[in-house]
Amino acid sequence: MKKKPDIDLITVNRKSILMIEIKTQKIKNCEIEVPGSKSYTHRILIAAALSDGVCNIINCLKSEDTLLTLNALKQLGVRIDEYEEKLVVHGTKGILASCNDPIYLANSGTSMRLLSGIAAIGNGVYTLTGTKRMAERPIQDLLDGLNQMGVEAFAVNANGCPPIKIKGGKIDGGHIALNCSISSQYLSSLLLMAPYTNKNLEITVTKGPVSKPYIDMTVDIMTKLGVKVTRSEYSSFNISGNQIYKADNYYVEPDCSQAGYFWAAAAITGAKIKVKGITKKSSQGDVGFADVLKEMGCKVFYENDGISVCGNNKLSAIEVDMSNMPDIVPTLAVVAAFAKGTTIIKNVAHLREKECDRLSSVATELLKMGIEANTTENGLVIKGGKPVGTEIDTYNDHRIAMSFAVAGLVVPGIKIKDEKCVEKSFPKFWNVFEGLYK
Repeated sequence: MKKKPDIDLITVNRKSILMIEIKTQKIKNCEIEVPGSKSYTHRILIAAALSDGVCNIINCLKSEDTLLTLNALKQLGVRIDEYEEKLVVHGTKGILASCNDPIYLANSGTSMRLLSGIAAIGNGVYTLTGTKRMAERPIQDLLDGLNQMGVEAFAVNANGCPPIKIKGGKIDGGHIALNCSISSQYLSSLLLMAPYTNKNLEITVTKGPVSKPYIDMTVDIMTKLGVKVTRSEYSSFNISGNQIYKADNYYVEPDCSQAGYFWAAAAITGAKIKVKGITKKSSQGDVGFADVLKEMGCKVFYENDGISVCGNNKLSAIEVDMSNMPDIVPTLAVVAAFAKGTTIIKNVAHLREKECDRLSSVATELLKMGIEANTTENGLVIKGGKPVGTEIDTYNDHRIAMSFAVAGLVVPGIKIKDEKCVEKSFPKFWNVFEGLYK
């Protein structure tokens, strides 16, 4: 009989804090299904909204972040019919409605950045805003890119962070220089709107880009929807204007970053866990986490219906560049706590600008577990050992919660505070996680 992770109500400073305690039980060999890719869902929703007809989108992720993008598009005049198994998006041919009310995007950095470019081709002045943390997350490089195209776009508080105002209208395009050292989403934002310029848009990347696979993902979606993108690796991109996304039926592949939690569970428990529906051909950079675990001593099986990882009780530390899969860093850090030796994670300085400062937060929580962990200028250094139980602060960051839940499978006493923060990207995470138990 399956046992659910226990939920305890703990009283701290006279305030009730809901947290979930992860039970250490034998984990079975199993097959897991994860929802559609969050990154793909954001992008396909936007492209479909700008398309020339009706798009049926299958296997969309319905989470806090993607629903923020969906509802923002509705504010921009896009009709979206929601069904259990699909979303039906009625394309606007790039003609967006004016919007006097602020568009609230909470702490969804993806929504904020991608929709900034889309607002620029809209009608009137748009205000994009969010949470207190969002107001600390930089976006000035993207605003600079829009300014170079003649778009009036600025930070309301003149600090390079949201809330921002963007005056939409007809854009010729032109040649711009874009700094992508903080986020590749600046580039993705401008790529997604580029087909709707009057002439063409040529983008030269001056710094970066970080997270290169996410750019490939954006170009992949644009190409699938009939838009031609000319590029020179990651240094320059040219998109002719007066193109339009083509309406059709589209399928969102499973999310490789969500798969990573279950591959990590296999790594530290010794179980064999398959995540169904994912192939090595995926353009999601996070699919590479399976190979990282293989380097640490796991066995990896690339099968027709998914990718399986079989764990090893003698994991080895590695030195690894995680710039192409930064979202996996908290998950890898937890696995590294169980590995022999010192793991060095490099080239992920931009994680300080995520939902929280993920480098400091991960190091802090590992230290609470008795694991030696330090931040560096651009990453983490983690010395494997024998983790102990503790209460994990999640910093309202979904990836912290899900990554450290994995540790609780083998370490007694791991409690995850504010466990509902997983709803940002994986609303049914705890239900799927329960499926790991015998």
